[in-house]
Amino acid sequence: MDTSALLLDGYERIREEVHEVLDGLTEEELNARLDSGANSIAWLVWHLTRVQDDHLAEAAGHEQVWTSEAFDDRFALDLPAGSTGFGHSSRDVAKVHLAEPSLLRDYYDAVHTRTTAFLQELDDASLDRVVDESWDPPTTLGVRLVSVLGDDLEHAGQAAYVKGVLRRR
Repeated sequence: MDTSALLLDGYERIREEVHEVLDGLTEEELNARLDSGANSIAWLVWHLTRVQDDHLAEAAGHEQVWTSEAFDDRFALDLPAGSTGFGHSSRDVAKVHLAEPSLLRDYYDAVHTRTTAFLQELDDASLDRVVDESWDPPTTLGVRLVSVLGDDLEHAGQAAYVKGVLRRR
C-alpha cells in the first residue's frame, strides 16, 4: 500500500464515523450537551470539519470550502469568520446550534471530497515539505496530515460517545 492509499483509508474512516454519528439525529440530540461544559455533537463534528478544512486548504494552497462554497453564510454562526473551534469557551460551543444534521453532513462531505482529491495527488516525497514553520521543529505535510487524522478521529469518537449516552437516557 502506498502512502496516499494509506492516508485515504484513514480519512475515509473519519467520513464513515461522521456519517454514522449524524444518521438519525434529532435537533435536540445534535445540540445536547451532557453538562454545561461539554461539547455537543454539532460542535464536535463542526470543529473536526473546520480543522480539516482549514489545515488541508492551507497545505494544498487553496481556499477553504467554508468560504469557497459559502458554508460560512449557510451556517450563519455568531463566531469570528475564521473560527475553527480552537480555544472555544463553553459560551462559544453553545453558539454552534443547528436545526438538523444535513447542513453539517453537506459541509463535511464537501471537505472530505476536497481532502480526497488532495490526498490522491500525494507522493512520498511531498510529505517532507514544511507547511508550518511556527513549530520547533517545523511541521511537515506528513505530520500535519497525521495530526488532523488523529484529531478528527478523536472528535468523531467523542461525538459517537455523546450519541450513545443520549440514546441510553
